[in-house]
Amino acid sequence: MNPIDTIAAIATAPGAGGVGIVRLSGPLSLRIARDVCGRELQPRHARYARFTDAAGETIDDGIALHFPAPRSFTGEHVVELQAHGSPVALQRLVARCIELGARHARPGEYSERAFLNGKIDLAQAEAIADLIAASDTRAARAARRALDGEFSARVEAIAAALLRLRVHVEAAIDFADEPLDTLGGAQVKRQLAAVREQLVALLAAAERGRKLRDGLHAVIVGPPNAGKSSLLNALAGHERAIVADVAGTTRDTLHETIHLDGLELTLVDTAGLRAGGDAIEREGMRRAHAELQRADLALLVLDARDPQAGRAEAEAAVAGVPLRIEIRNKADLLQTLPRAEADAVYMSAHNGLHLEQLRLRLRALAGVDAGEAAGGEFSARARHVEALQRALSCVDTATSGVSHERLEIAAEELRLAHGALGEITGTVSPDELLGHIFSTFCIGK
Repeated sequence: MNPIDTIAAIATAPGAGGVGIVRLSGPLSLRIARDVCGRELQPRHARYARFTDAAGETIDDGIALHFPAPRSFTGEHVVELQAHGSPVALQRLVARCIELGARHARPGEYSERAFLNGKIDLAQAEAIADLIAASDTRAARAARRALDGEFSARVEAIAAALLRLRVHVEAAIDFADEPLDTLGGAQVKRQLAAVREQLVALLAAAERGRKLRDGLHAVIVGPPNAGKSSLLNALAGHERAIVADVAGTTRDTLHETIHLDGLELTLVDTAGLRAGGDAIEREGMRRAHAELQRADLALLVLDARDPQAGRAEAEAAVAGVPLRIEIRNKADLLQTLPRAEADAVYMSAHNGLHLEQLRLRLRALAGVDAGEAAGGEFSARARHVEALQRALSCVDTATSGVSHERLEIAAEELRLAHGALGEITGTVSPDELLGHIFSTFCIGK
């Protein structure tokens, strides 16, 4: 990207609407806007104007707003041309801006410039995209908190503590003949323990934020005729899957997305797991195993009348899935309902018996209740979680190094932990990472 380029793009959603906005950013913004509007613009004053083409023909009329650098979203001169929301008129406006020296903005380039000009950090930039994509109120609030800098502030506080510790440890290296305890070793150990505690808490919060943003991939698995498709229909609230008493009715994977108190849950119904079956059924079971390879959660469905039937095959299939709920379905056919068990939910997908208990268990596994209780929930991404995990691992290694007075190792691990946190906010970010992140944004943002 040439930093002196002026960029232009439609900033409003695709399609017709009451109002549409064309946004300019860069050094030529004000000059281009003056030529399009035929009048001067004062900073932060809305001006009515007729937007004209090169021949003086009116493209549309509307409002023009100038936000001078550096007090704008991108930190550059920004102009917004607010016209009627006609896609044709807006495209003509952009074309006119291109004629006058601008170029088409790349996806996410406005937010990228805001980051590069120090208006927002990288986590806040990603929160903009999360806010735009939020599918419910809870996700929007979480993204808004991240955009307001709540996540970044916690990351930066831990990074500052790590930097202070690193300075202390590296200073102690110069006095290798002295015992560490005489150089404040006890204080370093206490501070390392405090930093670790903060990292663990932040990692848990970021994992909840990731689940809130990305949702959970939940695979329904179990032997034939256990009621897997009925469970999918019950959770979805409509007849999404074909239900029959014939074993092998479900031959392929079936996906359905539901929202559970703000948590997006992708449910995958799979073919019943059993030995044998024809070629199509075996292919269905192969696809079930493939879905389980990337599952966050397995819903292990067994027949409550004989929960041992097919259990071995199902448990072997879900062995690598991080989270699991055992569901003993068809409990309405039991003469007496067993007491509730900590590791199993007795329910009936047919008549909804104890369906709410399953929903509560799903909330608990996803950390929904913990996030609400903690307050200040923010959105996060998988890369944030991975960076925090690396930082935590480095802090653990540094702690071991301090305990054994291997200070060079401790200092290096503290440096790596600090760098991992810097990747979250963008203080340490390779160019290819920035390109990947901003390429996922919409054009005009």
